[in-house]
Amino acid sequence: MERARALGFDAVRVTAPAALPDLAPRLAAWLEAGHQGTMAWMDETAERRADPRALWPEVRSIVMLGMNYGPDEDPLEAVRRRSRAAISVYAQGRDYHDVIKGKLKELAGALASKGGADVKVFVDTAPVMEKPLAEAAGLGWQGKHTVLVSRALGNWLFLGAIFTTADLPVDEPERDHCGSCRRCLDVCPTNAFPAPYVLDSRRCVSYLTIEHKGHIDPALREGIGNRVYGCDDCLAVCPWNKFAQAGREAKLRSRPDLADRPLAELAALDDAAFRALFSGTPIKRTGRDRFVRNVLIAIGNSGDPGLARAARERLDDASPLVRAMAVWALRRLLPEGEFAALREARAAGEGDPEVAREWG
Repeated sequence: MERARALGFDAVRVTAPAALPDLAPRLAAWLEAGHQGTMAWMDETAERRADPRALWPEVRSIVMLGMNYGPDEDPLEAVRRRSRAAISVYAQGRDYHDVIKGKLKELAGALASKGGADVKVFVDTAPVMEKPLAEAAGLGWQGKHTVLVSRALGNWLFLGAIFTTADLPVDEPERDHCGSCRRCLDVCPTNAFPAPYVLDSRRCVSYLTIEHKGHIDPALREGIGNRVYGCDDCLAVCPWNKFAQAGREAKLRSRPDLADRPLAELAALDDAAFRALFSGTPIKRTGRDRFVRNVLIAIGNSGDPGLARAARERLDDASPLVRAMAVWALRRLLPEGEFAALREARAAGEGDPEVAREWG
């Protein structure tokens, strides 16, 4: 534990690979309901996700680690500034995959050298169900919003796993402490929870703005608000955050140049500027077109007619995804007559059917 804390981890517990006997039917039911949306890899890797031994038959123990990334301020404040971008807390600093994996490798190396066991490390990039395993290890419990909640740290936790062939003493699992609270369910802007402890990714703002590659359902766009990458609402309202502290890992701290950026600036990014601005962050992996799509939805939700110019400048964008959302934003920001005149002047020349559909 001392070595783990020195590396920046705030919680370390151990569980067994057989600790989740009910995971397979739970995962199968979730996939059968279609809650994974377009994340086809969830189906393709279901067998390995459901049982750590299917991923690595030799595993005997699983060390689960948590690293706090608590924000310095309430993320809901950013959501209220409608003409500026709200970016999920976890994405405002260095990519946590890179930061945590290096630390996990160092810790796993020490574990291997001490006991001679084989080890493998995972940080959200392999078919490992980190949250159920963390609950089984006693790091916390999966709340009604399906995110891990810790009584000591709240729900701002990055999770990592070390699989090892060593037989280690296991810790007791954590029990559920949500009680009758449903703040996380009620605050969701797109009603993504069909029931407590069940997330329908197809309606989740984080899924829509990060994972979903195509056009976003018009019925869900207004709920996205100004959230251009991810959503922290359900995490931010959890009452267990009263015990949370700001994260202590400097590399994961929010970059000042990413906080509170004007939507008009972000809408103007070309691919090179996008890559330069978001270098080293998780946002870069989404790509410029999807990100600007999100920004234009935020512009359409801003209620600020002054942002119509930023949307108009994207009408000739090379990406149909971007052009379509520019039209959607202008429909919401311009007076009806002005939009009708613009449609008459431009819609006939639009070759993409999705963009043409936005023009009406």
